[in-house]
Amino acid sequence: MTTSTSVYSSDDCAGEVLSSGPDELNESLNRSDDLPIVNANPSMSEQNGSSFNGLATPIINRPPTGSASRKKAYITVAVLFLINLLNYMDRFTVAGVLGKIQTFFDIDDTDGGLLQTVFVCSYMVFAPIFGYLGDRYSRKIIMAVGIGFWCVTTLAGSFVPRGSFYLLLIIRGLVGVGEASYSTIAPTIIADLFTGDSRSRMLCVFYFAIPVGSGMGYIMGSYVSKAFEGFSGVVESWRWALRVTPGLGVLLVIAILILVKNPKRGESEVGVEGCEATTTTTWWVDLKQLSRNRSFLFSTVGFTCVCYVTGALAFWAPEFMNRACSVEGSGCVMELDPNLLFGLITCLAGFIGVALGSEISKRYRVVNPRADPLVCAFGLIMCTPFLYFSLIIASSYSVPTWILIFIGETFLCLNWAVVADITLYVVIPTRRSTAEAFQILISHALGDAGSPTIVGVISDAYSAADPAADGFYTLRLGLFTTSFIAVIGGAFFLLTSFYIVRDKTLAQKVTKGELNAADSLTDDRPLTVPVNLPSDRVVDVGDSQILI
Repeated sequence: MTTSTSVYSSDDCAGEVLSSGPDELNESLNRSDDLPIVNANPSMSEQNGSSFNGLATPIINRPPTGSASRKKAYITVAVLFLINLLNYMDRFTVAGVLGKIQTFFDIDDTDGGLLQTVFVCSYMVFAPIFGYLGDRYSRKIIMAVGIGFWCVTTLAGSFVPRGSFYLLLIIRGLVGVGEASYSTIAPTIIADLFTGDSRSRMLCVFYFAIPVGSGMGYIMGSYVSKAFEGFSGVVESWRWALRVTPGLGVLLVIAILILVKNPKRGESEVGVEGCEATTTTTWWVDLKQLSRNRSFLFSTVGFTCVCYVTGALAFWAPEFMNRACSVEGSGCVMELDPNLLFGLITCLAGFIGVALGSEISKRYRVVNPRADPLVCAFGLIMCTPFLYFSLIIASSYSVPTWILIFIGETFLCLNWAVVADITLYVVIPTRRSTAEAFQILISHALGDAGSPTIVGVISDAYSAADPAADGFYTLRLGLFTTSFIAVIGGAFFLLTSFYIVRDKTLAQKVTKGELNAADSLTDDRPLTVPVNLPSDRVVDVGDSQILI
């Protein structure tokens, strides 16, 4: 008698049943690379009065092994990286020409900070909407439409006439809508194409775009505006800096539609192309489960502190160094444009920091499963003294100041790829876009949405209290908040380390079909397999089971 193996997948693969004999089963086990194989029989579950509820049966926990599939996955990551790079270039192009914009519209530091705040507020408000859509509809189409909208609004901002500063604010807010459509979705596509160390490496590549794109934004904004000073005048040359990225964005929209793979949610965990890991639950259930996920909550607060520090430095650091060199009796000598220099430092520090953070975390994870949040905490706490003393000595020693900024930013950038990895592995596949969206909402609402404005408000408040005070000293007082916030962020990542192992295990159990995605997961809930099978029909494979 031939023993058959039945493998059931999710609703997207409904009706697909693979039957094989013992030889084929043994061959399948040999191909599994020692990764879990799980099975469940929905009909037997129904006989016991319960429903299988479409929970997927992961077969091989690895990305597709075909060379064509691998190539398509890598091309997808490359396109997503380029879009992320372009988005951050545009986001910080404004900071690179901030002085010219302030002169053109005759605005103070508070209004200057609002340019970034309005953009980030719009970005964070629309993120949950795109998170909801990204967990339920075609992520490829959503990204293409969103990036197209971003291109149009970015270009429109370059045509705002003098005296219409608030129109520019509105348009920058609309730019945030387009970016929200992309940022909430792209990391989840990478998560559905890769698992384990492969996912960590691809996320590392993807998040290189943040510091590198930010630095390129300063450089491009500064150089493009200078190049067009002879054509449109010094004051209006900032317009041309905003007209570079939209054209490149159109090309990337085409690349999304042609080259980007749109995997099923949880495809990498399932191990079978085209099969999803779990059914989609209601949005209310998604939010309820995320609110109980302590690793997600604490890491989000920690990341909010990262965003606060990054946003404040990114927007004000070049202007701060300009003012440092203009202080009476200053020993600061600036031979290069501060926007160019800060852009180069940000690129280099980001490249080194993201790579180091990902590699250190991967190696430390071998001996300590709590490695990821501990690396994040280490980065935030270590950046604090370097950033603080760079503010103290800025007006006296320019070169040491830039060195301290570089070291501080390097430590700060240890977090980017690691935080993303934490979010993706403590949240189930069909809830990841929503998780990314709410992490964006919280981290930007309390982080870089407000930090440029908060720094500007503190600066203006001290200037109003003491009109004789130099703008360098008042701005420095605002930037001192970054050191305080960085320490708080480190503390929250330390809290995350207490819960990371348990929350990761729960997410894996749901993805494997051993827990229902809609169930309430509490600290004392036993982790059980939902399918009640006769013991003589079950064979243990590692930590999982397969039905024969």
